[in-house]
Amino acid sequence: MSQHATIPHAAIHATAIIDARARIGANVHIGAFSCIGPNVTIGADTEIGSHVLIKQDTVLGKHNRIYHGAVLGEDCQHRHYQQQPSQLIIGDHNVIREYCTIHRGSMDAMQTTRIGSHNYIMAGSHIAHDCTIGHHITMANQTALAGHVQVDDYANLAGYTLVHQFCTIGRHVMTGINSVITKDVPAFIKIAGNPARACGLNRIGIQRHGFSEAVLVRLKQAYQVVYRQGLTTEEALKVLQPLAEECVAVSDFTATIRQARRGILR
Repeated sequence: MSQHATIPHAAIHATAIIDARARIGANVHIGAFSCIGPNVTIGADTEIGSHVLIKQDTVLGKHNRIYHGAVLGEDCQHRHYQQQPSQLIIGDHNVIREYCTIHRGSMDAMQTTRIGSHNYIMAGSHIAHDCTIGHHITMANQTALAGHVQVDDYANLAGYTLVHQFCTIGRHVMTGINSVITKDVPAFIKIAGNPARACGLNRIGIQRHGFSEAVLVRLKQAYQVVYRQGLTTEEALKVLQPLAEECVAVSDFTATIRQARRGILR
């Protein structure tokens, strides 16, 4: 059911379909043939392109831009899902480009897929059920995240990156094109390949985000301990403990290793 007349200061195309149970904020634009389902909330100043489907139980914050053909809040792709209550929650100032698909949570975990703010998700990318995406993340075209993946702030995923379920990608990570990730990726590093392998620090990303040269030197030392000295993970963490105590970035690096659910890429 459409309820265009009751939506304040909105610009909604005559062919768009808005469920009566949807909540549309001020100054929202909704394009031709888009469908907004029940229990959907769209924050103020958001722009929805044409042929967009926002299925149900989806919350969009303010100032988002959703491009043509995107599908948000569809049922998860899980064999055992039987319409259990679940959500998709998206923050503010995100750009979601053409034909992206982002699914609601499953019957597992918190039954919620979460996307933070200030993210740029490029055309054809897929975010599966129960994923947690932080802030200021870039996902280039056709990147695909399986269920329960976590991507931390400022990660930059190159085109056609594929991530196995339950993997965690640390903050300030950069992936190469066509990377296939089957284990957790510690913060601050670059990875590439199929299967993906570590190939150094994300030096440019680290510098762009204001880390000092001294911090970069300490991160390089930490990287060398983990990836160049032939130590086991446990041995490397012991060696790095003093450095982690004096440098917050190294502490973050070692924390992602210690907390890895699937082991780390080496």
